[in-house]
Amino acid sequence: MTEIARSLHELLDNSGIEYQILHHERDFVAPNTAAHTHTPGREFAKTVFLQIDGRFAVCVLPATHHVSLRKLARSIQAEDVRLASEHEIAELCPDCEIGAAPPFGNLYGLPVYASPVLARDEWITFNAGTHSDAVRMRYEDFAKLAQPVVAPMSRHEDEFGPAPTASA
Repeated sequence: MTEIARSLHELLDNSGIEYQILHHERDFVAPNTAAHTHTPGREFAKTVFLQIDGRFAVCVLPATHHVSLRKLARSIQAEDVRLASEHEIAELCPDCEIGAAPPFGNLYGLPVYASPVLARDEWITFNAGTHSDAVRMRYEDFAKLAQPVVAPMSRHEDEFGPAPTASA
């Protein structure tokens, strides 16, 4: 049995969706975790905790990208956006190691914002609450469970052209 965050484990098991747990070499940087899980960097989702207009939120973007606070603020029409401190993150998700939280802010009562780049691939891989476990699942299932607001949040997104549109 792996040591993924209990809240994540319960969410995934109760959802009925298929997912895979990947145990990997312990690491602390998203691009390294992508490599250790044999995941292209654009498919490995890193979770960034922010405070947006006084309220905490989770942003999810490819491991190869860096969040642009200014771009995110413009895209969601926010006044003030800042990174959350490690202390704040520890309080927000106590069942996770710092820097290894899964991209499900809804597990912690937080809104989720996701980069449109993540929706371009069928699969998404992300930290599972520890620095040695990850989860791989379909992006479509992630979106169903996390219900993210898709918002541009990195300068790299401009390199990929317009986001795909959802069909009815």
